Formats: sequence, structure tokens, C-alpha cells
Amino acid sequence: MRVVFTGGGTGGHIYPALALARYLQQQEGADILFIGTDHGMEKQIIPPTGFPLQTIPVIGLERRLSLRLGRAVYMAAAGVIAARRILKSFQPDIVVGTGGYVAGPVVLAARLAGISTVIHEQNAIPGLTNIWLSRIATRVCLSIPGSEKYFPRPQKTVLTGNPRATEAVQAAKGALPAQPALLAQVPILLCVGGSHGALKLNEAFTGSLTSVLEQTNTQIVYITGRRYYDAIEKNLAPLKKLAGRRLHLLPYHEQLPGLLARTSLMVSRAGATTLAELTALGVPAVIIPSPNVTNNHQEHNARLLADNGAAVMIRESELDANVLAEQLIALLGNIKRLQKMAHASKALGIPDAAARMTAVMKEIIE
Repeated sequence: MRVVFTGGGTGGHIYPALALARYLQQQEGADILFIGTDHGMEKQIIPPTGFPLQTIPVIGLERRLSLRLGRAVYMAAAGVIAARRILKSFQPDIVVGTGGYVAGPVVLAARLAGISTVIHEQNAIPGLTNIWLSRIATRVCLSIPGSEKYFPRPQKTVLTGNPRATEAVQAAKGALPAQPALLAQVPILLCVGGSHGALKLNEAFTGSLTSVLEQTNTQIVYITGRRYYDAIEKNLAPLKKLAGRRLHLLPYHEQLPGLLARTSLMVSRAGATTLAELTALGVPAVIIPSPNVTNNHQEHNARLLADNGAAVMIRESELDANVLAEQLIALLGNIKRLQKMAHASKALGIPDAAARMTAVMKEIIE
């Protein structure tokens, strides 16, 4: 099987593609090629993985008339031509688009060349690129039930889940990460604001820590994001000294699934990758959706978990240290509720997402 992946701009589009690419390489012996841009996150993320990346000239479309819109249309046409050259050289059996504006020219070029295509949507509310591409794609793979109603041809859709869920389950089966040095038999409260961190979430969580440490028997792993780590470490130095091994501060964590597998309660944003991982592992959560995303899709992502009893959602406009502390203390002091939330979370998870997507791809190719 020869597969081209295209998608980029944000990690939410790139990491699911990488998870599926690794699965296909391991299980099917697939030959993989990524197509992205020179200025998206894919340029930093993909090359270190060992997968080849080729780039095309393309920029995002504007929703209003402007000089940039004209340039974007011209670049899109140039991107289709460049993508056709790459596809003709690589000769893929199938092209998989995972979102972001780079996927548009590549999936279009594939369809013009008669190559089967699949697009993958990670969020409850699909992005504009995927909505447009769904009209020409062979299949549309969904991560979240209910999102089929946003596509003009819902009969093309199939619920597969997010391949990052499969990767999380596999990673969690390994040994517990050596860092941080955790206490045995002590519940873990994990806070992750994303790879770069989240200012409002960090402010609320930092302010809640003293109360949570005083009123619960828990150890806290706080992944601040690289941008905020130095300031938070300095601010929390006195508390960290008092808390000892019950409080661990990290700017980032490479082996998050292994840590998630031992977590009793998580505080996080509502990115699609994060939610795919925590539901695959059945982790209860307090979720603070970012309001600074297109179509407010993080709130829609979070609402699915909250409505099914797997998480508590707090809107950022309602968030402060006292609100968060009160919620965390109540949950950590109620083991039965955490167990019910864990069960509900796992019921929403799709740990075999990569296998499901592979089955869709093989059906199309055959």
C-alpha cells in the first residue's frame, strides 16, 4: 500500500496523520509520503519522525474580497499543479487528507488524477476545508458521533475515531515514564494546557493549587507549556518546596499516554487529540475549552463528554481559581463519581480507530 498524507497548519491536523501513518507502516508495510507547506507546523513535526515530506506553495483562503484572496486563489492553482507532479512521481494507491488548507489542492489533484481519497475530521464541528473536500472525497472519516450532519453528503461518512486513540492505548501499555518521580498509590491530578500552554487556564490552576493540595490526598503533575514554565516555576517555588513530591512542574511531556493511564483526574483544553486520548484510556476530566478557535469547536468537542457524564466543562468566561478549586476538590473527594466518569469516558473512546480507518482505506483501494 502506497499512501500520501496531507494536512497541516496545526498539530491537531498533523498528529492523527502521523499516528495512522505509523500504524500502516507497522501493520501493512505501507510506503508513506507527506505533503505539506514550508510554513506550517508540519515542517517542524514530520521530518524528525523519519517520514518524507514534500511541500507545495499554498496559503489559506480569506472569507472576504481582498488582494490576499486573489493571491490565495492563484497559489491554490499552483498548489494543485505541484501536487499533481508529486502524485505522478509517487504513484499512491490512496490520498488521506486530515485538514488544514494544504489538504485542498492535494486532495483535488488526487481526484483529478483518478486516485481514491479519504478525509479525516477530528472535531465535532468540521473545518471549511474538510466540508468543501467532502464533496469530492471518496470517504469521510469522523472522530465524533453526530458530526455527519454538518457534511453536505452524510452518506459518505463513517465513524472511525481518531488514530491518536490507538497510539495512546499502545503507549500506555509500556512502562510508566521515569519522570516525574511519582508516589505509589497516591491519586494523580494532571493538568495540561497544550504544548504552548494556555494563559487563563494556567492562572486559574496556579491559583487553585494551595487549596487542592491542602484539602485532597493527591499528587499533581502540572504541564505548564514551554511559554509559561519559567514564570510559573518561579511563582510556585515556595509552594513546591512545601508540597515536596506531591507537586511536579514540567514544561512538556513526551510520554503523556503513559502518564494519562495512571491519572485519576485531568484538567485540559478540548483539543480533538487530547479528547481522543483521554477517552481511549477512560480518564475523567475537567475541561476548559479554548474560545479562541474557529467555530468554537472546542466547546462542541467538550460538550459531548460533559453530556455523557465523562467530564465537567467550565467555560473560560466562568473560570477562576476558586471555581476550579471547588470543582477539583469535590471530584477528588468523590471516588464513586470519578469511577462513573471514567466508565463514561471509556464508553466514548474508540481505541481501534487506526484499524477502522485502515479498513475503510483498504475497502476503497480494493
